[in-house]
Amino acid sequence: MGTPSLSPWAVLVLTLVLVGLWAPCVVSRQPNFIVILADDVGWGDLGANWAETKETPHLDQLAAEGTRFVDFHSAASTCSPSRASLLTGRLGLRNGVTHNFAITSLGGLPLNETTLAEVLREAGYSTGAIGKWHLGHHGRHHPNSRGFDFYFGIPYSHDMGCTDSPGYNVPPCPPCPRHGTAARVVRKDCYTEVALPLFENTTIVQQPVELGSLARRYVEEAARFIQRASDSGHPFFLYLALAHMHVPLSPPLPPAPGRGIYGASLGEMDALVGRIKELADSLGRGSTLLWFTGDNGPWAQKCELAGRLGPFVGAWQRQRGGSSAKQTTWEGGHRVPALAYWPGRVPAGRVSPTLLSVLDIFPTLVVLAGAALPPSRGFDGLDVSPVLFGWSDVGHKVLLHPNSGAGGKVGEIEALRLAQYKAFYTTGGAMACDGSTGPAERHQPPLIFNLARDIQEQEPLDVASREYQAVLPAISRAYTQALQDIAADNVSVADYSQDPAAIPCCNVQHVGCQCQGAHGALGSSWDPHVEKRTPRLCL
Repeated sequence: MGTPSLSPWAVLVLTLVLVGLWAPCVVSRQPNFIVILADDVGWGDLGANWAETKETPHLDQLAAEGTRFVDFHSAASTCSPSRASLLTGRLGLRNGVTHNFAITSLGGLPLNETTLAEVLREAGYSTGAIGKWHLGHHGRHHPNSRGFDFYFGIPYSHDMGCTDSPGYNVPPCPPCPRHGTAARVVRKDCYTEVALPLFENTTIVQQPVELGSLARRYVEEAARFIQRASDSGHPFFLYLALAHMHVPLSPPLPPAPGRGIYGASLGEMDALVGRIKELADSLGRGSTLLWFTGDNGPWAQKCELAGRLGPFVGAWQRQRGGSSAKQTTWEGGHRVPALAYWPGRVPAGRVSPTLLSVLDIFPTLVVLAGAALPPSRGFDGLDVSPVLFGWSDVGHKVLLHPNSGAGGKVGEIEALRLAQYKAFYTTGGAMACDGSTGPAERHQPPLIFNLARDIQEQEPLDVASREYQAVLPAISRAYTQALQDIAADNVSVADYSQDPAAIPCCNVQHVGCQCQGAHGALGSSWDPHVEKRTPRLCL
């Protein structure tokens, strides 16, 4: 008996049914996005990554209900360049941000660079940034001028200004001065002249910031932003850049026995992420993609207040002095924890070995939102939505690691990854807990490590070995092609000029720029539910 033929209409219906069954992760409406960026967090600070870590039950649950990426990297090993790359999908040699901005910086992320927030807002999203910015705060470099409808947070790292309760740091820093220059303490590692400001949009609402309540206030503002966006009927993009785990640490005291200050702070961060997950779930499971990662590795010179590297200890560098974490191009400087959670779309309980980067967040979210990448420029990030959905394990073939302060000219590319191989044309060690540093060393031909069997970066391949000779040509080609691609691109140049007039200050008449609180006390806490907000504009 012959096979009955199907009409074109029946074929179409059957095709749609089969596609629906085969691809349950196809996005039918614009999803919400929450990107949580931790500060100075170590790969080993996540319990799911490192069994010795016990303080992250909420993050570990997030990993169990989502996908954990174990070969995920920041785009630089220090603050401003890493954040600029997240919001542009471009390395510092392209977007112009190669090192950190100062409290006196006039510039920031170049204005001709298009941010992720600008693309998503054009696509119909409500956009909010909460937390640390550090991409320029003066004039049009403020977050409200870079695509964010709402901003609540601090303009740079929270050790870049004094507070009344300074928290824990190495070395300890004094509180803000109260009574003129005689009370000021000069210390190279501490900012004592200007109080740390807290902004809501372009208004300074507290100066100095009360560090002990900052985590709670971030969660409260996140909840309000999400509720407003939900009420508006628009999808939202929330960029939550935490103060944790950067010093100074201000955990709820006293810490539980055996946890210490760092462990208590890590637990506070974990609880904050857990609360944000609850907010996302409250919108309807499956409506929101939550992506957690870090800006760079731990700040080793802070000793017991620095994070955990896990196995990525950079043993070759340690033998020669200095740290192999933050500010370096060793794995501990840029390999960071990363989790993606999206019920019904991102597979639960999956561990992905794919080589990925914070650079990939920009193009991936743009594609998921149904938007288009900005024209006339190159991108270093990839659309990794097939990896998110578990359809693929294909990520970067080549990943570039820019110098971040420990060796070589900042921003220059002198380390790269090709498959399991890591090549260094320059090495250097940042300041370690013991005060040592590792001087920059040039390598020609490059040092090459096989990370598949030497994750500690302890023993480079013998230059005379067959393995080295086999992989060197491919590394050399990849390196040359990458540099040529950047040189031919439409690149930007950041303005790093400084002027004391750019310092955010709500009261130029008072030492340290401290604001008078509603009850007349300097540095008093501000409760948005009790006190009327007094506008204090950034000068």
